[in-house]
Amino acid sequence: MARDALTGTRIRERRTMGRLKQSDLARQIGISASYLNLIEHNRRRIGGKLLLDIAAALGVEPTVLSEGAEAALIASLQEAAQRANMSDSESGRAEEFAGRFPGWADALAAAHRKIADLERTVETLSDRLAHDPELAASVHEVLSTAASIRSTASILAEDKTITEEWRNRFHTNIDADSRRLADSSKALVGFLDAETGEAAPSGSPQEEVAQFLAAHDYGFVSLEDGSGSVDSLVSGAPELVSVQSRHLARTVLNRVVQDSAQVGMTDLQAALAEDDVDVIALSDRFGVSVPHMMRRLAAVPGLDAGLVVSDRAGSLLFRKDIEGFTIPRHGAACPLWPLFQVMGQPGQVIRARVQMPSRDGVVFDCFAAAEPVGPVVFNAPRLLEAAMLILPVPDSPTADDVPVQDIGPACRICPRGGCAGRREPSILSDGFGGF
Repeated sequence: MARDALTGTRIRERRTMGRLKQSDLARQIGISASYLNLIEHNRRRIGGKLLLDIAAALGVEPTVLSEGAEAALIASLQEAAQRANMSDSESGRAEEFAGRFPGWADALAAAHRKIADLERTVETLSDRLAHDPELAASVHEVLSTAASIRSTASILAEDKTITEEWRNRFHTNIDADSRRLADSSKALVGFLDAETGEAAPSGSPQEEVAQFLAAHDYGFVSLEDGSGSVDSLVSGAPELVSVQSRHLARTVLNRVVQDSAQVGMTDLQAALAEDDVDVIALSDRFGVSVPHMMRRLAAVPGLDAGLVVSDRAGSLLFRKDIEGFTIPRHGAACPLWPLFQVMGQPGQVIRARVQMPSRDGVVFDCFAAAEPVGPVVFNAPRLLEAAMLILPVPDSPTADDVPVQDIGPACRICPRGGCAGRREPSILSDGFGGF
């Protein structure tokens, strides 16, 4: 239904919300109740002075009646409908719903945004709880101290024959353990919530490098055009606190310098303007390997591409996040990723359409390839490095009948049941009902 055709519906709902009778409103604006009834049932179009009079009588702005809810609200409602797997016809009635029930529409949109925020929070904290060694150590400290206090208190409560001397010793132990528990709990809260002002450092050189790269939006123009240096960027980065993180950052930036020397960003953007993203065609055009081209494509501004680089052991050496595709911060990733499938055949390029377990149902095209790295040594296999470029599939993912493979982030935080690649139980329930 057209937006301007719902003016009468909005008038009726606003009048009802104000507990105003149809006859009373008609009398205030100087028309008959029967004519107002036709207006409210969208059988008469209105505008000009009559619309202004009705808006004044209802105490709202005229645009609220003529234009309805704002575009952001409509978009929020349509997104909520898509997440609930509603049909296109039902999703298309978001404007009508907002016009008829503005209060309920605002409440539903706010709830939808809150749920989305909570899901992201749960996903992030679950990931950290499962794999972050610093967080695991903090939780272990809290649990161990609580168990110690419980054990001592149990002895005091159950054994009535304890001498005064030993009772005093146990009391001293409880006092010391309770202080340690308070300090550990305070540190744990600070680690989880940086807003308290007492958050611990990331504790991981990889995390520091990730923050550094995100601060530059994974692009380094000064290195591309030669106006800057790796040392100046690293030394001036507040995110890089540890010696290890600065070493890792230099490794990443040196590769940026090497890659950009062979594939300039201006030339690459010009090539992308002529054709779609085709990693094989682009690598042939510039005379570089496919993983090399994937790294360059991930740095293109506005392309919205994610990237993961791994070694033969499965350790993630580099990660550029993309919304909807969860890349674990610590530990092993999902073995079903195309990234790991190319390890056995260097030079092979795999393209797979995949989907993460989420309410959004976003589908991605993943391109993966592996190549030898490092020097050639007698009687020793070459080291391998694999790269996976991640691109979101626009709108209708199954329009071209390409099969979609279900994958996950990491076994510990993946809710998919019956997965052949599962290595350990998930801390999340199967499906998303537990959210």
